Amino acid sequence: MKRIVLIFNRPPYDGTDVTWNGLRLAETLHKKGIEVGIFLMNDAVDLAREACQPPEGYDKNLSEMLKELIAKGVPVEVCGSCMSRCGIHKNHPYFEGANKSTMTFLADWVIDSDKVLTF
Repeated sequence: MKRIVLIFNRPPYDGTDVTWNGLRLAETLHKKGIEVGIFLMNDAVDLAREACQPPEGYDKNLSEMLKELIAKGVPVEVCGSCMSRCGIHKNHPYFEGANKSTMTFLADWVIDSDKVLTF
């Protein structure tokens, strides 16, 4: 089976649809039977925090999209160093299914993957 790792770096709500499109791609790949892994680092760590809510006027809840992927069995790893250093919701808790991870784990994931995409 093919494996694709998606690495998210950007804040979830940064005035673009980059994160939304990355999550949509993850969902579509998963539906096609591709093994998908999501790694959150830098300000993208906010995506896995309950405190992260869509700004007024934004019609998508990106954290809910991530939770739905987790519920479907898509592994989500969060950079442990970034957990307390990054995001506007620093030190807020992470929701269940978003696993504290390491750069070593990401390196192994990258080595074992067929493709790596960054958002």
